Amino acid sequence: MPQPHVENVTEAAKGGFNAGETILGHVSDSSIEHPLIHLPKVFGVDMSVTKHVFMLWFAAVVILVFVTWAVRRYLRQERPVPTGFMGVLEYAVLFVRDEIVEPNVGKKRVNTWTPLVLTFFLFILGINLIGLVPLSDLLGLLNHYVFHPAEDSFLARLVHGGSTPTGNFNVTAALATISFFAVIVAGTITHGFVQHWKNLVPGGVPKWIYPILIPIEIISLFVRPFALTMRLAANMTGGHIAILAIISFVFIFAELSGQALVGMGLGVPSLALASLISVLEVIVALVQAYVFTLLTAVFIGMAIHAHH
Repeated sequence: MPQPHVENVTEAAKGGFNAGETILGHVSDSSIEHPLIHLPKVFGVDMSVTKHVFMLWFAAVVILVFVTWAVRRYLRQERPVPTGFMGVLEYAVLFVRDEIVEPNVGKKRVNTWTPLVLTFFLFILGINLIGLVPLSDLLGLLNHYVFHPAEDSFLARLVHGGSTPTGNFNVTAALATISFFAVIVAGTITHGFVQHWKNLVPGGVPKWIYPILIPIEIISLFVRPFALTMRLAANMTGGHIAILAIISFVFIFAELSGQALVGMGLGVPSLALASLISVLEVIVALVQAYVFTLLTAVFIGMAIHAHH
């Protein structure tokens, strides 16, 4: 007699709410089964456009349009006075230049490296903030009640996967790779290609330490972009998982108790706590953009001022 009961419970569990699958579906990239644009493989690499690639393009276009519009509107004024979005943009530019780049690379090269570091800051911050907007969920509601697209349509595929590319390790690794090569370029321009690599080892140390010091310095050279990759992706993904996990309590307890009222009772505290974490996520989005750009400027400065 117990055996059929166990089988029924197992089957019910299989058809019930799966919190892990739901959370991963909201934070991960659209799977290979739901690419937005199918493209052929190049050297064995699938070049299809996924949700995160699309969101990168979307964020880049949004940032370009807003920045271009604000700057042109500012320059058309008879007496240019930064207000509104332009005031915020000017503050961000001056902050990055004066508080991040100049203290690390020096006044002589501040104008050389500010554009790159500023691009990192605006791009990462823009992607982080756009990722906090539940675009996929809103589009899912519109698809269900208004558009009714076909299952294989572009709009239907756009719902699959998360909308925060900075939670994707491939994206943060690409940004960290740009930072890695920027450090090499900065050191090469300042000291020359050969001398830049010699500067990895501090001068004046005994020669017998070189066999120990050189491997450590080479490892640290690659640990820096790895740290940039992991820190940004992990922090952005962790916040989204926390919010989704808290909201999932509503469905989990409703299913376990078999009473919808239990889930509805947890709805108010769950939504309140999720809202507080969402506010914290806005701060995290700003802090992570700042940390990434700060460390990039620090690494570039270390390559330029090798023995300081």
